[in-house]
Amino acid sequence: MPDIVVSEFMDAAALKGFPEAWRLLYDPGLVDDRERLFAELAGARAIIVRNRTRVDADLLAAAPKLLAVGRLGVGLDNIDLDACEARGVAVLPATGANTLSVAEYVISAALQLTRGAYSSNAAMIAGEWPRSELIGGELSGRTMGLVGFGHIARAVAERARSLGMDIAAFDPFVADDDPVWDGVEQLSSLDQLLERCDVVSLHVPLTPRTKNLIAVPELARMKAGAILINTARGGVVDEAALADSLKAGKLGGAALDVFETEPLTAEAGEKFNPCRNIILTPHIAGVTAEANVRVSYLTVENVRRVLENLP
Repeated sequence: MPDIVVSEFMDAAALKGFPEAWRLLYDPGLVDDRERLFAELAGARAIIVRNRTRVDADLLAAAPKLLAVGRLGVGLDNIDLDACEARGVAVLPATGANTLSVAEYVISAALQLTRGAYSSNAAMIAGEWPRSELIGGELSGRTMGLVGFGHIARAVAERARSLGMDIAAFDPFVADDDPVWDGVEQLSSLDQLLERCDVVSLHVPLTPRTKNLIAVPELARMKAGAILINTARGGVVDEAALADSLKAGKLGGAALDVFETEPLTAEAGEKFNPCRNIILTPHIAGVTAEANVRVSYLTVENVRRVLENLP
């Protein structure tokens, strides 16, 4: 029986950071075979997951020796934190390791959706010259609105500012006198942010309070032509309402990296057809080659520390 089970993909070289005597099972296919996963966990002291493996009461019951859950990322909505706490199982997110990759994704999406000049290959190859149709805009002089102002949102703010954007944010959990507000317009409500910002980027966890945080009323409050980017969690945005807003021409564009149904099925994705100026990606904002290495090594370090009872 393995001591450590890895049920989703990671940088396999990072696993060499565990002592040779520890028995490892690295099988990214386990995320899709719950029965086999449970069988492998019978003697495991740790499991390493991304966002698809559900660490719930059933999994914990199948792993009576479990001491640690290493999370290859930072979102924890697939992990029953209360159940883990009750069992004394440490939950170990790779905090900070994928901040850069998510921040760059947000900026890249904002640039692409604002400029709108990167979808002309087929027309150009066909001998067309769609110059007038591809005159987009510039980010400089516009306002980046950040819903949630944690580490990733602050990294987005730093990069957006370097492009000449103004920065506004709403986060009731960051103290008013926190120095992170320097150079940032602190807004008092979500409605205020939606009404004022040209690009809105979401950086909140999925909780009962944030479920459908952006739905029909919120989309109606956004500026005409505004852009919405969600790299946070599926379920924070009402996808059907967003699709309707895009089809109606209310929004200027949207980028979704996370979805209420993951993996996104053909049936669930049909609502976005035919939306213009939309970017859909399979939960990879935080997964670059470099970030995967950072996340993997940090997760191994976190799990090893707990199993060796180190501070």
